[in-house]
Amino acid sequence: MSLNYKKIFEDLLKDHPPLKAKDCETILSKESLTGMDVITLNNIIFGELSSLEVKKFNQRHRYYDKQSIQQILDYQKKHHLNNTQIALKYNLSRNTIAKWKKLDLTIELE
Repeated sequence: MSLNYKKIFEDLLKDHPPLKAKDCETILSKESLTGMDVITLNNIIFGELSSLEVKKFNQRHRYYDKQSIQQILDYQKKHHLNNTQIALKYNLSRNTIAKWKKLDLTIELE
């Protein structure tokens, strides 16, 4: 059973200012959410509210699917960023980026 992130974020937005809901509308209007969509929504809703302790917890429990990993690596290549720069942008470890590059990330297109 997979999580219904769309429903979770819609419920979360009920407790936040309407401006945040408006910022999230385009993403939530999609039929299904990607891993990058979930990360973007999380940053919009909780970005400035996160304490250091919460950020550490979130970092340890973050999950990236193949499509999200590929998007990050494509962004790195498009913008000519090194592993340190892309790691800082997405709050990742340089080792994680290096590990992803070694993996065979063939994504089956549906």
